[in-house]
Amino acid sequence: MEEFKQHIQIPLTFFNNIDFLEIYPENKARLFEITENEANENGESTFQILEGNCYEYAFTNKKYRLHCSIDGVVSTSKREPSTGRLVPNIYVGTLTLFVTDITQENKEFSITLEVLATKFDTELDKSYRENYRFMLKDITDKCTELLMQINSPVEQNFETDFSRNNETIYQRFSFINAIIQNKDFEEAVLKIIASPKTNWDTEEEVVDIRRIKRFNNAASKQITSGSIRIPLQSKHPLFKIGITSIPNKINSHKKIEHADTSENRFIKHALEVFLRFAEDCQKYFKDKGYARPSAEASNLVTKLEGFLSQSFFKDISRPTSLKLNSPVLQRKSGYREVLSTWLQFDLASKLVWKGGDDVYKAGKRDIATLYEYWLFFTLYDLFKAKFKIKDIEHEEQPYNHLIEPTIDGLNVMVKQGKHTALYGDFITENRTLKVKFSFNRSFKGGTKYTDDQAGSYTTTLRPDYTLSVWPAILKEKEAEKQELIVHIHFDAKYKVTQFQIQTSTDSDLIEQEENNERKGIYKNADLLKMHAYKDAIRRSGGAYVLYPGTEKKEIRGFHEIIPGLGAFAINPTNNNNDISELSKFIDLVIDHLLDRASQRENISHKIHQIYQIDKEDDNILHAPIPEYLNGKKLIPDDTFVLVGYATTNERFNWYEENGKYIFRMDEEMGSLELNNEVVNAKYLLLRRSGESTASNIYEIKSRGPKVFSTIHLDKLKYPPSKKPKDYYLAIEIQKITTSEFQNVSWDFKELEEYKETQEIIKNPYSKVGMPFTVSLTKLMKTKQKKLL
Repeated sequence: MEEFKQHIQIPLTFFNNIDFLEIYPENKARLFEITENEANENGESTFQILEGNCYEYAFTNKKYRLHCSIDGVVSTSKREPSTGRLVPNIYVGTLTLFVTDITQENKEFSITLEVLATKFDTELDKSYRENYRFMLKDITDKCTELLMQINSPVEQNFETDFSRNNETIYQRFSFINAIIQNKDFEEAVLKIIASPKTNWDTEEEVVDIRRIKRFNNAASKQITSGSIRIPLQSKHPLFKIGITSIPNKINSHKKIEHADTSENRFIKHALEVFLRFAEDCQKYFKDKGYARPSAEASNLVTKLEGFLSQSFFKDISRPTSLKLNSPVLQRKSGYREVLSTWLQFDLASKLVWKGGDDVYKAGKRDIATLYEYWLFFTLYDLFKAKFKIKDIEHEEQPYNHLIEPTIDGLNVMVKQGKHTALYGDFITENRTLKVKFSFNRSFKGGTKYTDDQAGSYTTTLRPDYTLSVWPAILKEKEAEKQELIVHIHFDAKYKVTQFQIQTSTDSDLIEQEENNERKGIYKNADLLKMHAYKDAIRRSGGAYVLYPGTEKKEIRGFHEIIPGLGAFAINPTNNNNDISELSKFIDLVIDHLLDRASQRENISHKIHQIYQIDKEDDNILHAPIPEYLNGKKLIPDDTFVLVGYATTNERFNWYEENGKYIFRMDEEMGSLELNNEVVNAKYLLLRRSGESTASNIYEIKSRGPKVFSTIHLDKLKYPPSKKPKDYYLAIEIQKITTSEFQNVSWDFKELEEYKETQEIIKNPYSKVGMPFTVSLTKLMKTKQKKLL
């Protein structure tokens, strides 16, 4: 990459050689001009700008106009139409601009700019070329791994049909190009050339007998039988045993090392197959006038021809058979990588990815969308490993695999706007949970709580990824109904450079944020979107940004890991450490979900209890009641009132004087049933004989009823019954003096609980004094002003 320039001049050679399009960077933007060789090598334009930056442009001759087929990239000046601004935003790839001459009708010519990606790191060539290729290759690797796991589609014979859909051909080429252009593949080939697998062969040759250092049986026999002999001196040891002459030369054998092995023949064959495919694609793209694909194919052809032109391959013959089970191919470094590439090449040639249109259609390299897809496959692997799940769902229909056979090939069923999910049972020693990992799941807007389904109570929202967990004994809808499901959302945010969450309470910062909002600057827009997911989508436990950066930020809503908000930096790299922080977070979430006593689950249960009953707008309680009771917030729906009965004035007076109220505790009608509401009642409303309303209310001071014997009550001078029982229940009471309950009476006969006792009990004497409990909310709705 050359040093950046103050401006670049693009000659308009299709019109003349004196006019130019000049482009200037705004603010901190930069632009570059690379050599033709470098541009051809990488399949790029020589003129290069950066994504997310703004540039000014101007023609040296005012008769020219500039426009682009992509909305928003070119903004023409209203004052001078030959000038304007270029704003590529997150567009990455070869950007085609069109130039027209207002003096010449129907003449339009194109020029290209390369828009480089800058989000992943500061090295522009690495960010644009290496990371883009890495993500595409990683997706290809994962897809081919998926293909290896299924049987029937792989067994189909498939050849690239250049009469088929143009886009699917480029997709297949992109898959294969990502595999072969990878640095690992290049290093593997160079490693083979530097240290190849060789064999040793024995070769026969005629040599001077004096060069033989060790005689074997065959050489010894030639001493007596060989021709063209040399006489020996009488002193020679052989002369003494009767050999008077020896041959001048004899036949010998030597070991020769050669590289023409079956393994090296396979390597050469693989490279030649790759080359033929690249040449076919190059010709096809050139015939169709596809500039960028043609340049990419030419690049691949040049690289493969460079490998095959090495002297090493000149002595390698064609293979007669492919021994793919060779230990050298499967284990030796270099050979192992090329074999893997060969297998991937065969599988990748079958792949069709409809979602690929979003990534590299028409020369565009949509790195933001590719990042979103790459994250899906990364999270897919992570959650599959964490939860041991494998079932697949696509557009609400169960599938056996993420890949389906189509007329064009094997389609990868992952596409923006299409719901794809991985789900199954997560089984542990203490709990079994149902887990679903969704891509592009929509949560329908306007969903009421009582609809018993997932959704948003405002507008429809669609996080990129959602992890949903609920008890395995329940179906998903039932878990939604009972508030026993939790959704955790993740959003891919390629545009975020460094995610910073402002948690300060400094008033100056708050004022600064408000000023920025007035100006249309939303620094925390991504954080606000996470809030929208967590707060609007019912039963959400958290929402987190996934972005290419370095900072990790996690904010807990309360004490536990969820609910919460945050961000995790995940960059495309061969090192899985970059996803380690997210992996640790998921481990914490798993521990939390297995906690049977978590605060979140406790809150969810209480929310379900509260919200499961509809409350209409006119169902309100405006009557004054105490704010607190014994230092605790008084919740009228959870505060129960025990409605008792005084049969005589003597008993009523005894209750007030002794601060106690007595109940019967046998199995006969009129006895008190010790249910939860009775035991936890906070107030006693005492009815009196002959009155249709009640005005005497007391606070219950005892923690629960106590058992009093008749003998003990006699000592307390309790007015006796006609048919006394052996034992009674007693509660301690105290007259209420708070203003909210002064000069008030309650029409207890309007209470549904009272009416039920009157219907159930037939004995007119028993039903008069039948005790019952009612919530303070219901009681206060029968409130009347007491007549003084």
